[in-house]
Amino acid sequence: MEVDDKTFFREATLRICGDLEIETALWRCFLFLADFIPATEVYLNYYDRNLGAVRFYAMANEAGGKRLNVLIPLPIETRTLIEQSRLPDIVLINEAEEHPITRQVKHIMGFPDFSTILMHLEVGEMSIGRVAFPAIGKNRYTPEHLRLLSLLKEPFAIALSNSLRYQEVLDLKELLADDNRYLRDELRRASGEDVIGADSGLREVMEMVRQVAPLASPVLLLGETGTGKEVIANAVHNLSSQKDGPFIKVNCGAIPESLMDSELFGHEKGAFTGAMALKRGRFERAHGGTIFLDEVGELSAPAQVRLLRVLQEKEIERVGGTTPIRVNIRVIAATHRNLEKRVADGNFRQDLYYRLRVFPIMIPPIKDRKSDIPALVHYFVRKKAREMGLSAIPVIAPGAIDLLMVRDWPGNVREIENAVERAMILSGGKPLSFEFLEIPLQKKSLADSRCDDGEPIDLDTAMFRHIRKILDLTDGKVGGKQGAAQILKINPSTLRHRMRKQGIPFGRKASRE
Repeated sequence: MEVDDKTFFREATLRICGDLEIETALWRCFLFLADFIPATEVYLNYYDRNLGAVRFYAMANEAGGKRLNVLIPLPIETRTLIEQSRLPDIVLINEAEEHPITRQVKHIMGFPDFSTILMHLEVGEMSIGRVAFPAIGKNRYTPEHLRLLSLLKEPFAIALSNSLRYQEVLDLKELLADDNRYLRDELRRASGEDVIGADSGLREVMEMVRQVAPLASPVLLLGETGTGKEVIANAVHNLSSQKDGPFIKVNCGAIPESLMDSELFGHEKGAFTGAMALKRGRFERAHGGTIFLDEVGELSAPAQVRLLRVLQEKEIERVGGTTPIRVNIRVIAATHRNLEKRVADGNFRQDLYYRLRVFPIMIPPIKDRKSDIPALVHYFVRKKAREMGLSAIPVIAPGAIDLLMVRDWPGNVREIENAVERAMILSGGKPLSFEFLEIPLQKKSLADSRCDDGEPIDLDTAMFRHIRKILDLTDGKVGGKQGAAQILKINPSTLRHRMRKQGIPFGRKASRE
């Protein structure tokens, strides 16, 4: 098909720049180009400097277009050629083995022999990426094909640049929405007085929280996974002078090392390929508030060095930037690991460890604060009822709390929450019984348990055991002559109130067990 250059340029540009969804624009352009070149597909990709790889971003063929997220790692010599801009802007490749990038793509993706035209895209002096037009077989392209496609270098560059900018806006919008949801949820429930167990199993923890919260000192939260370290971190923040500032959480174990700098400290526009706009990192976003470094023990050695500098200098520097940025933040770190052992093993910096553990707080596991179980269960029942949109809050079956008190809950608070949710799903509108839980056979019921090893127990647990022991002696009789209330020398209604609070069944409820 013959067409003059101006018409070809206009029609192709209208298609490639005619839709914000890059996969749709790429498909429409491909259908137009199919009358002029032998391409079987068209690909947009860019070089990810952090990973040393080509990232395939979008593709289109006769069937349609789609977004991609495929990485092709490159050997060091090819990365050097790209980073030093020593590859030609547009090249005709009639055999894939002739070019370092197409050779790597062919071997890793398992493609058959193909020809292609590879065109480097840039806006101004900034490298954006590349567009490739592969065609199955060797020697499929001519110099005329090369000349024709070279007319579209700028439209393809603009289309890819706009798409990357648009995607970054969407990513930032999603991140902001997540942060807002997180902040609303946590700030609503995480003031010091709202911590479940604050007056019982977590009493000592909350005393320490109230001591350190008004100060700017770093806090290190220690304890098993699922004990509620994030809730305690929120309590510290909400009792501090910076409670009106942001509370930014960072899961140190979930960020790839290659993205750590950008995520924590941000980057300047153009700092690397794909950095189409300035990005504020987590530390910068936490300015005037608190940054919570969860699972800080998972940080790599280079990340530990960078974190230490922030703690010492109170300033950060964006990737690609040259100006230090002062940050006023409270640092709260948390880990389930034994950091002292990691220091001894050489896996965690000693100077960073001492910087973080200015005020360590150990959060006890559920097995050491079983008196909190009834309150936690009732809290999660109400919470899950709201989340599930239930019109009525489910009731807990007689004896169910007793069953839950027997377990040690190795998954701690998180395991209790999951058990409550599962019980509500299985209940079918009936009282929650938790019959699906496995009870360790080697353990007696809590009522028969004794402190044979001399370990101290809290008051609520002691009261629970004593009441159950007396009820065993009276065959469940609460009031009247020789009833449990008479033996305990308290009013029967008072005893029933305490039994109800402890989750101990009585009357008809007890007889049904």
